[in-house]
Amino acid sequence: MWGPYLMRRFALISIPYLWLLALFLVPFVIVFKISLSDIALSIPPYTPQFDPSAGWPGVTAFLSDLDLENFVFLTTDDLYWRAYLSSLQIAVTSTVLTLLVGYPLAYGMANAPDRWRPTLIMLVILPFWTSFLIRVYSWKGILAGSGYLNQFLLGMGVISDPLTILNTNTAVYIGIVYTYLPFMVLPIYAALERLDGSLLEAAEDLGCSRKSAFWLVTVPLSKPGIIAGSFLVFIPALGEFVIPDLLGGSKTLMIGKVLFEEFDKNRDWPVASAVAVILLLILIIPIILFQRNEQKQREAEQ
Repeated sequence: MWGPYLMRRFALISIPYLWLLALFLVPFVIVFKISLSDIALSIPPYTPQFDPSAGWPGVTAFLSDLDLENFVFLTTDDLYWRAYLSSLQIAVTSTVLTLLVGYPLAYGMANAPDRWRPTLIMLVILPFWTSFLIRVYSWKGILAGSGYLNQFLLGMGVISDPLTILNTNTAVYIGIVYTYLPFMVLPIYAALERLDGSLLEAAEDLGCSRKSAFWLVTVPLSKPGIIAGSFLVFIPALGEFVIPDLLGGSKTLMIGKVLFEEFDKNRDWPVASAVAVILLLILIIPIILFQRNEQKQREAEQ
């Protein structure tokens, strides 16, 4: 019989597993099943439909109608692989830019006086008090040809003609960096805030300059925050739809826009589900490989 300790342990472990089962595994199985179906003029717009009342013969017939035709189709149309590559390029570039902007902010926050840190953290998370859609829309007014940015630069005499920023990849980078900057700053700040200052003093006593101590001590010890922040930015940026649709225009090709068009405009749920499954695999595989590598490093250190 299970003792009270094992019961509490099982209850504690079961909560996250049930959460993953309900909000990840079950939806993924549904989407994967639709990706193996065929488009149809029906509600829902795919076939076959599973009928539990048909018994085992119905299950056999249902499984026999599933195939990988939609995944094969994705390899025959260059629109999809170009969208994947473009999304990867934009997501990686946006993550690097967010890191370059976010690390100095997090470093400044971690080295600020204790009385100022709560205020600085509040300022970082303050944009979340406003709707995400409104914040993205506001950049249209800032980056437009007659927007505030061009008006300011023209008024200062920096430029003679308005800059074309809106409806370009540059606008998408600006929108992603601005939107996901808190996700990069907060994990790095958490890592830097726990940093033992005596390690920097020891490095300087051993002959390191302040700059060398930063690169040899501070940056390596903040690696967990950098990795966590990079994942928190890269994962949503890869499948982003709203920002490229509002700021990038029709010339910006990202897999999130393709996915929306397949679901909403073309009503081709099977192909859209196949696109979503591949996108999910692109996100999960690097995370699994990274976790295994981290586990091996911890085992080697022990």
